[in-house]
Formats: sequence, C-alpha cells, structure tokens
Amino acid sequence: MKNIKVIAFDADDTLWENENYYRDTEMKFCELMSSYLSIENVRSELLNTEMANIELYGYGAKSFVLSMIETYMRISTKKVEIDTLSKIIQLGKDLIDMPIVLLKDVESTLSDLFGKYQLILATKGDLLDQHRKLSKSGLAKYFCYVEVMSNKKKEDYLRLIQKVGVSANEFLMIGNTIKSDIIPVIEIGGKAIHIPYHITWEHEKADIGNTQFIRLENFSELKKLLLY
Repeated sequence: MKNIKVIAFDADDTLWENENYYRDTEMKFCELMSSYLSIENVRSELLNTEMANIELYGYGAKSFVLSMIETYMRISTKKVEIDTLSKIIQLGKDLIDMPIVLLKDVESTLSDLFGKYQLILATKGDLLDQHRKLSKSGLAKYFCYVEVMSNKKKEDYLRLIQKVGVSANEFLMIGNTIKSDIIPVIEIGGKAIHIPYHITWEHEKADIGNTQFIRLENFSELKKLLLY
C-alpha cells in the first residue's frame, strides 16, 4: 500500500445502506403483483427486466422504477390499472427519498484518512440521485473528486485514473462488490479492498477465480492498513 496516492470509495453499501431499501421495495412490488404471479415468479420477472434494461437505462432508482412498470405491463398482459401504476410510481419515489444511513465507522475513518491521501468517490448509478445521496450523507467534504460512472469496467477505471492523474499502481479502490469494485481494478494493475455488505444484488455476484485482493470485515480496519 506504500505507493497509494488516491483512494476511491464506492458509495452504495460501502459508505451507506442501499440494497436493503431496494429489497424492501422489491418485496412491496411483488406483493402488489401477487394476484398475477407468485412472489418468487414476480421477483424473477423483475430481475429479468432489470438485466435486459441495464444497457439502455443504466443503474439506479429511476431505472428500477421503469423496470417495475415494464414488468407490471408484461405480467398483467398490458391491462394496466391507473391505481396500481400510481402505487408503483410511489414506491419509486419512496425509494429515492429513503434516509441516508452511514455504515459503522465510515465517517471517522474518512476523517482519519483525509489529508493523508487524495480521497475520491467512484460510484455508479443515476447522476442526480447519487449526488443527492452524497449531499444528504454529510460526507462530501472528504472527497476532492466525485465520479458517477455509467458502469464499472476496466475501461471506466482507466478513464478515471487518467482524470485524477495517477498510474494504476497508485490507485486503491474500496467497495462492497467483487464484480464492480474489485475485479476490474485488479485487472488494470490497481489495488482493491473488499468490505462486504450483508446483501448483494444478483447482478453484482461474481466468481473471484484467482483474483488477489484484501477482504476486510469492517471499515475501521482500513486504518490499520493505510495509516502507518
């Protein structure tokens, strides 16, 4: 870690809670659709819709709402009821307006790292939604640069390190998902630390293979590695 100049942090489920809100919203949607299909079948249909829409809509709450509406239209054979549609839209608004709950030791750790490294936020999702969450979190003061990425693949990280002006071996990514935060960073020659969250979206699950990275159990353990 001695070469590290820039530390990038994922946002959702790394700095604050997120996936649990999506799961709760998903369950409410499944219950709303229970007159058409079983909860498990509705969940499967919704996931299929989300996967099909990622290339078109990207990630985030707005994409999720559109996928819920599309799934409703499909499983109801386009017999859309305005009342049900209004409830789905409200589910989406409630999701976007959920409170920001910081994960344990996040702010104290960022405060200790601040000034010793360049700290940046590197997350994906809807631009407006992510900036709103960052503002509500109270953490914006710790980051010298914020990048809301449309995806997190090798080429996206290569563009990011070029923007912040470091080489790959001077870049450290910290996040909760193997697929988005760990594997592509290792592939470009950077360093990565995995801090798992207790819930992982199906799309973000990945086989680590022979990928070499550090896994920590909690955020505060970063201090032992990075403050020496």
